[in-house]
Amino acid sequence: MIVCRSAAEIDKVRQAGRIVAEALDLARRLSEPGVTTKEIDAQIEKLIRKAKARPAFKGYRGFPACACISIDHEVVHGIPGGRVIESGQLISVDVGAELEGYFADAARTFPVGRVTEEAATLLEAGRTALAAGIEKMCPGNCLYDISAAVEAVATKAGFSVVRDYVGHGIGREMHEEPQIPNYSQSTRGPRLEAGMIFALEPMVNAGGYEVSVLDDGWTVVTKDGRLSTHFEDTVAVTIDGPAVLTTL
Repeated sequence: MIVCRSAAEIDKVRQAGRIVAEALDLARRLSEPGVTTKEIDAQIEKLIRKAKARPAFKGYRGFPACACISIDHEVVHGIPGGRVIESGQLISVDVGAELEGYFADAARTFPVGRVTEEAATLLEAGRTALAAGIEKMCPGNCLYDISAAVEAVATKAGFSVVRDYVGHGIGREMHEEPQIPNYSQSTRGPRLEAGMIFALEPMVNAGGYEVSVLDDGWTVVTKDGRLSTHFEDTVAVTIDGPAVLTTL
């Protein structure tokens, strides 16, 4: 069942989302050569707790850190540690926060210094795919209209979208119904209604969509070793159109 939230509940998610947005802005500023992913994670956790919120990922199903930080061909769920960031890399940061019982979730991929032309094009495709999906989050449209819009942008740019990991509902729990594939389905799915809140998160790969999980049990990588990007926002469906809740 897809829950429709009240205006007051949407505002609660927005408050958590603002903290997530602040954390991602901090991560962007910290993603410089010589900095370790563990240092970024520590600063993100400090920011979230200072805001009287809880890092939603830490301890979730055993995840050991506050943020997922993935580099280059790592798609998602990278564990922060002693890795030192280098110029030319793509750094994907995924953050969740819980504030007064409501959750928000968002991700961004940042270029470190000057990146390759392929990396720059991939970044633009990831951002545009997310925006295209968000644009479909209006009452009267259907859930899988979002999926089709995301895939259309990625494939037009010559890239692919990951199929093993999808977007999701969010609100009182980090992961709620429904799942939101980032690729076209055989039907349009359930009709969207005002009050629904989704975390849409296309993961766009430079090569094929196939992925695998490393021996740490968490880090997801592209099977072909090519670059990946991850962009995500928590968005509410409203009578006035989509409202992005993870923004400053």
